[in-house]
Amino acid sequence: MPTNITATALLDVLKNVERLKSTHRSAYTAAGEVESVAEHTWRLCLMAMLVAPSVPDVDAHRLLRMLLVHDLGEAVRGDVPAPEQARRRAADPTVHKAGEERADLVSLLAPLPPEMRDDLLALWDEYEAASTPTARLAKGLDKLETILQHTQGANPPDFDYRFNLGYGRAHTVGHPLIEELRRILDAETERRAQETDAHR
Repeated sequence: MPTNITATALLDVLKNVERLKSTHRSAYTAAGEVESVAEHTWRLCLMAMLVAPSVPDVDAHRLLRMLLVHDLGEAVRGDVPAPEQARRRAADPTVHKAGEERADLVSLLAPLPPEMRDDLLALWDEYEAASTPTARLAKGLDKLETILQHTQGANPPDFDYRFNLGYGRAHTVGHPLIEELRRILDAETERRAQETDAHR
């Protein structure tokens, strides 16, 4: 759909989301460096591109667009690791990361023309609700990429591998390839957990 985006608006948004290159996650690379949100998104999109042809009821183009925007809001307040989200919800069930992250995304996209901003927000909302086959695959792949990074990262000695054995399980069922990826990653997660136990 043609839009009347200006060069200034485009640059404003791109400059603001550049922060994702230095917004850290809870994962470490195999070289021991802290992973950034941008690095996670890059490999997640590559994963989606490779998996999408095996999932015929998914719109591959929409899937990639969805994954490119799913963590943009973290450019404002950063990433909150899943274990920390669980702790916060246990302490106060009314606390939801998604609401804050969506508000941050709205602020980041403010310079864009309304139709473009609304289109990107609709992708984020669809992802968050996991309301379509494409969004459900996006959610599942997001969980799997996170677990993959945790299994190959040079993590600190107190890293909680076993949290991942339950993490995102509801989003990684329903397709043979996704379920096989999950089985392999769960086995690798348990192996890393046992190695950690042996060194404590």
